[in-house]
Amino acid sequence: MTFTPPAKSIQFLLNHSVDLEAVLSAPAFEEVNAELIGDILTGAADFAENVWAPTNWDGDQNPAKLEGDNVIASPGFKEAYQAFVEAEWLSLATSSDIGGMGLPQLVKVGTDEMFYAANMALGLCPMLTSSAAKAIEAHASDELKRRYLPKMVNGEWTGAMCLTEPQAGSDLGPVRTKAVSNGDGTYSITGQKIYITWGDHDIADNVIHLVLARLPDAPAGSKGISLFICPKVFVGEDDSLGERNNFKAIGLEHKLGIHGSPTCVMDFDRAIGWMVGEENRGLACMFTMMNEARLFVGVQGVAIGERAYQAALDYAKERVQGRTFTGEETIIGHPDIRRNLIDMKTRLAGARAICMATAAAGDLGDHQREALLTPIAKSYGSDVGVEVSSIGVQIHGGMGYVEETGAAQHYRDSRIAPIYEGTNGIQALDLVGRKLRRDGGEGMAALIADIESIEALAQSASSKVDLNVCLPALKLGVATLKAATDKVLNADEGDAIAGATPYLNLVADIIAGAYLIRAVAKGAIAEDPLAENMAAMARYHALAIMPKAQAQLELLDGGTKAVFDFPMELLADL
Repeated sequence: MTFTPPAKSIQFLLNHSVDLEAVLSAPAFEEVNAELIGDILTGAADFAENVWAPTNWDGDQNPAKLEGDNVIASPGFKEAYQAFVEAEWLSLATSSDIGGMGLPQLVKVGTDEMFYAANMALGLCPMLTSSAAKAIEAHASDELKRRYLPKMVNGEWTGAMCLTEPQAGSDLGPVRTKAVSNGDGTYSITGQKIYITWGDHDIADNVIHLVLARLPDAPAGSKGISLFICPKVFVGEDDSLGERNNFKAIGLEHKLGIHGSPTCVMDFDRAIGWMVGEENRGLACMFTMMNEARLFVGVQGVAIGERAYQAALDYAKERVQGRTFTGEETIIGHPDIRRNLIDMKTRLAGARAICMATAAAGDLGDHQREALLTPIAKSYGSDVGVEVSSIGVQIHGGMGYVEETGAAQHYRDSRIAPIYEGTNGIQALDLVGRKLRRDGGEGMAALIADIESIEALAQSASSKVDLNVCLPALKLGVATLKAATDKVLNADEGDAIAGATPYLNLVADIIAGAYLIRAVAKGAIAEDPLAENMAAMARYHALAIMPKAQAQLELLDGGTKAVFDFPMELLADL
């Protein structure tokens, strides 16, 4: 169950699928160069392969345990996490103003993919810590920032977010956890939270929770929720750790996958907290954390898909079964196996490119583009992870359905990504409602223009690399994207909502292919020796994946009728 980080693939896309030169020209990154980025990716690959990957199987087979009031992490996790902290990987893209290295988020997308692939369950802990620190930096008082950020930025303390309750999942309006002022700037927090990832553990000395709760006189619904910092252990004026706060994990969920990640039921019994941001504006503050987390959930999907792909490739090279078309002794010579492998690899490359484009938009300060791409990155990356992991099981055949090969773990682990941090159905509604229709399609029009410009770039590279099948696919893709966008913009609300997921999938398939074509063209022009390898994937994408957008376009025409045509009372049986 070895893992070799795809450092070459990551670096190629980082160099050529986005405008790296523009990112590095930004004032915030003037001391960063391509050589430094290459060194960082190499270091991350070594760390992921040799420090984190060996703990993955043990985490799956030996989940975290609740012993008394304490959660004990899986074997080897504490040591692996401490090595991560000592290497300063957590602070890679955090602003230097608060103690981070100040590198582009684009680089963090590359390194974190390798860490998630090495051990997705463990990788969730620093992901949430980084996102929580970002929310604190954006919204907390200077005193709270001074007290908590330094040790969260370096990973000495971890972070968690407490949103969900038994009756308040995707819709947080019904949150019942109460916050009562103590009259001294602190609040007493009482209530129960569920599905709290890394809500308690022993791999770090403190866990800083961001908790959504409701003040006594708060308005009903989501407009009456406030955000509070609740540390597991109180922090003194001299930054020393004192007594434990009055909340704890009272249960751990038994999950399909990510067994090594403790998913806690947290009970708050007049726990002491400090407000972050303004009263009744907690949800807006929390979205600062969630939006970053959504991008990195997309990265997780790519990561676990990559690990599943590598396992399937290794198995296909070793398994002998039947006479093959190519004459190879192993099943890699069968056309169906080869088709599945190239399909896996190409889908992952396209999803990886979308995640990088999202991060690059944020690095460049193009917040409209970043906001537009975030739900696509989250949804497409996580869906691709599930699809690829499922194909991985299929390539293993019967051995994929038993645990010893690890293929089943990849499939199990991947399945959570389309669910948490906002289900993919919610991401589609966000794309259509908030990101497309709210600005009249302005942001999408700019994205389409960017995709359209790739055609000229591809033509300029035609003497260096074969993109003949890609050009008509790109032209058709742009036309399909324009037609679909017009349909959604002009549809009534019901039809727009009914078509939200098909629209997101259509957009993702087209822009993923376009980004691969751009990477190949730029790479060929730069005489990157890997450009031809990537061109084979771009050609496959143009033939097998981009054309699927046409089917989604047809579905958009059906609107609500296509979804609700079958009577609800007959859904159980004809």
